[in-house]
Amino acid sequence: MTGSLPMHASAPTPISLPWRHPDRVAQLHAALAQRILILDGAMGTMIQRYVLSEADYRGDRFAEGFDRLHLAEAHTHGDGCTCASHDQRGNNDLLNLTQPGLITDIHRQYLQAGADLIETNTFNSTAIALADYGLSHLARELNQAGARLARAACAAAEAEDPARPRFVVGVLGPTNRTASLSPDVNRPGLRTITFDELVAAYRESALGLIEGGADILMIETVFDTLNAKAAVFAIDDVFQTLGARLPVMISGTITDASGRTLSGQTAEAFWYSLRHAQPLAIGLNCALGARDLRPHIDVLAQIAETHVSTHPNAGLPNAFGGYDETPDDMATVLREFAESGLLNLVGGCCGTTPAHIDAIARAVHGLPPRHVPQLEPLT
Repeated sequence: MTGSLPMHASAPTPISLPWRHPDRVAQLHAALAQRILILDGAMGTMIQRYVLSEADYRGDRFAEGFDRLHLAEAHTHGDGCTCASHDQRGNNDLLNLTQPGLITDIHRQYLQAGADLIETNTFNSTAIALADYGLSHLARELNQAGARLARAACAAAEAEDPARPRFVVGVLGPTNRTASLSPDVNRPGLRTITFDELVAAYRESALGLIEGGADILMIETVFDTLNAKAAVFAIDDVFQTLGARLPVMISGTITDASGRTLSGQTAEAFWYSLRHAQPLAIGLNCALGARDLRPHIDVLAQIAETHVSTHPNAGLPNAFGGYDETPDDMATVLREFAESGLLNLVGGCCGTTPAHIDAIARAVHGLPPRHVPQLEPLT
């Protein structure tokens, strides 16, 4: 792993470290105190609209079925070459390198719709997830590129409206492995990933996001809290190595009507398991629509001594894998969240578009942000 950082026996404590970009953090805190901030919507939903081909995903660099910039010595590529066996269609993060203009345009659309925070197109940019495409070696580069594209889009928006700062949220997705559960019901003790392997992957990705210019890091769509703990450990380690830190957001996902994450936690348990990380915000996204997330966001709003975020799906998936909630439907539901004092940050996940973000931004405009409580310690 390029530029790897040393593994430590225990997590460092970087909370006393200075901010890497203190002026940006001050702007962020000032904005959070004044209003409900708007996250962007779904990257994948927007990419699907372009109906890209395999050749579009590969671009020039990967056109021949391998990475031209990383050729092994004395290796001949041919019909039997295993490194040419992976299709790239659907590898949306690769578009940071092969179709940067497309990704930039999607960021621009969300900024024009009213987003204050732009998420990087790096949901699957860990060496673990990229292994499915034979591109694990690109993890750090994809995170760097994703952050740079988002940073440039935000800078362009700020140039047009200097009074309104825009922030880059470096996304660390959950990976396609779970540290707490077995993928085989007949082998409950089986694990396909270790904590240390997750830490190493998250460390590399976090470093790339920071190098690319992220203002915030977000551990997103957490279905397994042990995975999130590995991400927190890795991020803290990177901060310690760099001697400075960024704000961190954490967003879990409630997977079904039981009101629990895949690893079995309620929203309340999820918060208390990760409270030690002192995140800028705790929240929920994906899997469910806003209506179904309402009681779980309510719980977080009551107990979390930090900001609360949500970026739900546009309803539940329909029989065709689409999402039926219109921008006005979703905005009406989320306005009630805001009127009830539950929100500090709000946006959209699967199925949402710039039209959804525009409607949500207008719906919560002028409503005060949730007051962050100072709870009495338990005795």
